[in-house]
Amino acid sequence: MPHRYTDPVPPASRPLPAAALRRVLRVGYGRADFRADLLAGLVVGVVALPLSMALAIAAGVAPQHGLYTAIVAGAVIALLGGSRVQVSGPTAAFVVVLSPIAARHGLAGLLIASFLAGIILVLMGVAGLGKLIEFIPNPVTTGFTAGIAVVIGTLQIKDFLGLTVEHMPEHFLPRVGALFQALPGARWQDGAIGILTLVILILWPKVTRKIPSPLVALAAGALAAALAARIWPGFDVATIGSRFSYVLDGAIYAGIPRRIPIPAWPWSLSGPDGAPLGLSFGLIHDLLGPAFAIAMLGAIESLLSAVVADGMTGDQHDPNAELIGQGVGNMVAPFFGGFAATGAIARTATNVRYGARTPFAAVCHALFLLAAVLALAPALSWLPMASLAALLLVVAKDMSEFKHAAHTIAVAPRSDALVLVTCFLLTVAFDMVVAVTVGVLLAAVLFMRKMAEMSHSELLAEGHPSIHPEHASRLVIYEVAGPLFFGAAQKFVSTLQRVRKNVKIVVLDLRAVPVMDATGLVSLESAVTRLSRGRIEVYLAGVQKQPLQLLLRAGFRDREGVSIHRTFDSAMRAAQAHLDLKGPAHSGEDLPAAGEPNG
Repeated sequence: MPHRYTDPVPPASRPLPAAALRRVLRVGYGRADFRADLLAGLVVGVVALPLSMALAIAAGVAPQHGLYTAIVAGAVIALLGGSRVQVSGPTAAFVVVLSPIAARHGLAGLLIASFLAGIILVLMGVAGLGKLIEFIPNPVTTGFTAGIAVVIGTLQIKDFLGLTVEHMPEHFLPRVGALFQALPGARWQDGAIGILTLVILILWPKVTRKIPSPLVALAAGALAAALAARIWPGFDVATIGSRFSYVLDGAIYAGIPRRIPIPAWPWSLSGPDGAPLGLSFGLIHDLLGPAFAIAMLGAIESLLSAVVADGMTGDQHDPNAELIGQGVGNMVAPFFGGFAATGAIARTATNVRYGARTPFAAVCHALFLLAAVLALAPALSWLPMASLAALLLVVAKDMSEFKHAAHTIAVAPRSDALVLVTCFLLTVAFDMVVAVTVGVLLAAVLFMRKMAEMSHSELLAEGHPSIHPEHASRLVIYEVAGPLFFGAAQKFVSTLQRVRKNVKIVVLDLRAVPVMDATGLVSLESAVTRLSRGRIEVYLAGVQKQPLQLLLRAGFRDREGVSIHRTFDSAMRAAQAHLDLKGPAHSGEDLPAAGEPNG
């Protein structure tokens, strides 16, 4: 891979779209680059073809809409995003969010929610929030990813075994109950084709990785089903052609249409009852919550995928440009029948392994899918539903990372294990939005508790080497260590309650306090006020940059009875000189003058 494409992302004053493409064009794009991108795009296209259809079916819409998503959003995001080799399209993580939307509002509602999510993603990118995604703790992402994998795997049991379920409940436990009740109606024909496909998907990578396993496994499943139907009368399995149909020129055809994505207003498509949904303020209000969930999940997954790509290529993506690209792609795709898309880790990794160099590889992948729709639509109708279910079972297994989750639970602190298990259970029992919200809040609370435990204040012994013996009865030192914020402020105040009656000066050693928030400031002000009432001077020693700026803005420079010093030694000299001379306390000379910068 040419080194010329691995230059770091240049700093920008504001987020700009197409950051990756502009970097490529600035360096130059040659024939060798195109050959590498074309080969990688073709391979990724082969992987994405059945996967896009399977994910659309899992989300509750016709398979062609998954292809339209990969074609339109995949190309737009690649050209406007911030990662050189990322491939975007429908992903398994979205299924748990999209399927309830499709069930309640139909295809039109799903497309409108995807469009609204695109707007949110663009706003996040313009606001420069790309870096904030990095602060979501790993136990949160591991927990909800494992939960999503369980939900996706459960959803595939129906087609894998050929079950007949009149109504699939939205929530996990009722869904499991409905599947269990339908088990007596399992069809061995679908199960046999599903098992055959699953075995090939698992074993083929051990034979060779040059030919993608989905291509071999799904082709084998379709061929086996067709041959078995000819040999054994009555052998019949559900296929894309038998499950889905489309209307063209007033006639109904089986399978998926052989045509390019046609522009249409998303709200003019079918709602849950099959009639055009229409557009209303109430509908948008109902879809804003799901749209926010789509945007957050899309942001998390796309940026995680971009980080994986960076690790494989040595490149560095632009997170804000990536969010803008993802947002525009999700805004454009619904007008061509596509739904929510995001960066796909597996397809991105395949793209890199097969030599992709620039965003044009993802564009080639989209063009391959478009050509496949135009040329292979009738053949795709023969794909068994059980084979597609087997493919998603493998996807769920790969994305679950159960070994990593189990290892984290075994070795991580109990608080992190609690966050992981909570996110997993909430994702399975409720949904991803609840899981991530509660998980992030729980992780934040536990983090604050850890910081509070790390922060401490201590009354140092009278024999401190910095205190002259003749001053020992009138001067005490309190050492404060750790962030002085609302989680630790109360502990700090309670420590200062213990001051002897004959003490005239309290030195607060703040050398180990890197940051202070508003609550810490208020607590410090309260402590200083209480000490001042007892005619005790307060010397703030070794104040670091951020606390110093906060104290100066709060007027501590001119506060009576308070002296601020950047070093501990200068504070001790000033305090003991004050006891010798009994002069007024004053702030250190090393502080910036009023109105001067504090840097």
